[in-house]
Amino acid sequence: MLGDKPIYITSKGVFGLEEELDYLRSVKRPETIERMQDAKGNGDWIDNTEYLLVEEELAFIDGRIQQLEHTLKHAQIIEQGNADNIVDIGETVVVQTNDDEIEQYTVVGVAETDPGRGLISNESPLGAALIGHKVGDEVVFKAPDGQHRYRIVAVT
Repeated sequence: MLGDKPIYITSKGVFGLEEELDYLRSVKRPETIERMQDAKGNGDWIDNTEYLLVEEELAFIDGRIQQLEHTLKHAQIIEQGNADNIVDIGETVVVQTNDDEIEQYTVVGVAETDPGRGLISNESPLGAALIGHKVGDEVVFKAPDGQHRYRIVAVT
């Protein structure tokens, strides 16, 4: 499931994951264990639906803790800034779309992806197409809604 390949992430992303991990370990997990013990004390815990739901929640929390620990262990910090105008992970790219609209994206690792905030994965169709290209280049990529052609306007 989880490999040992580097996980690209910005220092801001590392900070956010560390905060989430600390919250899960110090607040959420202990609260859930306490709720589990309370539910267990409410009679026959084998037939106790509340207990089973809390047990499932604890398993989810433990899985997320494990995932965060793995991500942080294999994190490769992305240095931002671009002196060569070539798109790489951690850089912000301004593109002109098929419809002559201007859009801005920051190419990040999978752990930080949030398309709604303009953070696209280096492994996404657009992110992968942009990597290694420079200002003025046209990139073609296939997305679920078809093929697109974007022109790189700026790289910062």
